[in-house]
Amino acid sequence: MRNTYNNPLNKRYASPEMSYLFSDEMKFKTWRRLWVALAECEKELGLNITSEQIDELKANVENINYEDAEKREKEVRHDVMSHVYAYGLQCPKAKGIIHLGATSCYVGDNTDLIIMKKALYIVRGKILNVINYLKDFALEYKDLPTLGFTHLQPAQLTTVGKRASLWMQDLYLDIENIDFVIDKIRFRGVKGTTGTQASFMDLFNCNEEKVKMLDKMVTEKMGFSQEFMVTGQTYTRKLDSIILNTLSEIAQSAYKFSNDLRILQNMKEMEEPFEKNQIGSSAMAYKRNPMRCERMGSLCRYIIVNALNPAITASTQWFERTLDDSANRRIVLPEAFLALDGVLNLYMNVSENMVVYPKTIASHVLKELPFMATENIIMEAVKRGGDRQELHERIRIHSMKAAKRVKSEGKENDLLERIIKDPFFKMKKEEIASLVSPEKFVGRAPGQVVDFIDNQISPMLENNKQYLGKEAQINV
Repeated sequence: MRNTYNNPLNKRYASPEMSYLFSDEMKFKTWRRLWVALAECEKELGLNITSEQIDELKANVENINYEDAEKREKEVRHDVMSHVYAYGLQCPKAKGIIHLGATSCYVGDNTDLIIMKKALYIVRGKILNVINYLKDFALEYKDLPTLGFTHLQPAQLTTVGKRASLWMQDLYLDIENIDFVIDKIRFRGVKGTTGTQASFMDLFNCNEEKVKMLDKMVTEKMGFSQEFMVTGQTYTRKLDSIILNTLSEIAQSAYKFSNDLRILQNMKEMEEPFEKNQIGSSAMAYKRNPMRCERMGSLCRYIIVNALNPAITASTQWFERTLDDSANRRIVLPEAFLALDGVLNLYMNVSENMVVYPKTIASHVLKELPFMATENIIMEAVKRGGDRQELHERIRIHSMKAAKRVKSEGKENDLLERIIKDPFFKMKKEEIASLVSPEKFVGRAPGQVVDFIDNQISPMLENNKQYLGKEAQINV
């Protein structure tokens, strides 16, 4: 609708698969699947529930009568009980056993856990695809010398591929972390109103073993290997903080990449993809703005700040629970995933299609390389009988004059020409040139790229090859 607010995370940034996970349809159908699982397990453990009732519940999992639920919620002001009521209208035989012994958090919390676990797998798959694109890029440009920067000032040379390996390594650590978090997500299970399982103890006549079995059976039926052994009314909200911190860490990796590429685009060394009919500026027709990377940074900043919300929520849950978590979580949890999904869609698109300008890179290298090469020149001149201290002083004087020429006069760096003309160095132009070949100043950068990919990246991608080949969806 054009006359009401539409969340841009859905409209502009996130993929349909991620948006669906946090939709009402996904939520309420999962509620119904949880009610079916509860009834099945209660029946199996001896409660008076019939197969006919179970079949009736299963037959109506997908066809949710939203209008009945919405009408009821306006009357009772309770979303879960409204959907229990609506489900009961469709399942008259099973009406009396829906939600038997459970509290609202049985469906609410367990559904959140199911959805977030699925969402983490989507995130994980997209990170793997970004890593795969960066791997190909790093191998292609592993030997291309480029200026390294520390303090955003020219430093020793590295290679374009080695720099890409730094972006990859951040994501590699993110994959390790997300795997740990996915593995440690526990199900809330079947715990009752304050986590004591008192209602289920009543249902099973204080048979504690059956109550424990019910918890375990529902957990496994819903696809989890372990449940929280203790909860309040809710699972600990600390888990939300852990999950959103993980999303924040991924956003940090993407943010760093986007900033690096924006700076490189300013230097005209590399660019994000720019489409044939894309407009860079409404006023300046010549511009090629790094809009994808800028959007990545914008969304990443939102995710990083958003991670503070569940930290505060986890800190302020009084005793077994307070409801001041609810409205906050309805916004914070979905939007963190939707925003990160948008970031990774952009990251996939950009990393697959980055443009490199080797001649510009080489020209920048050659402007700075004479200063970096001076130590090599001094060492070679010493081998030829020169005095190290005198050579150092002459280099210092030549360097100051060359730097002044570059900075104050805007002219080319003529340091090498000055050294060639200085008879004290006893070196010809060809000999100097052989000492300042850029490839001699990159150290083990090419080898590091190969070692990193062979030993860590390729094995990880091989173990996850079924997740590769995804298309990035960019709406605008």
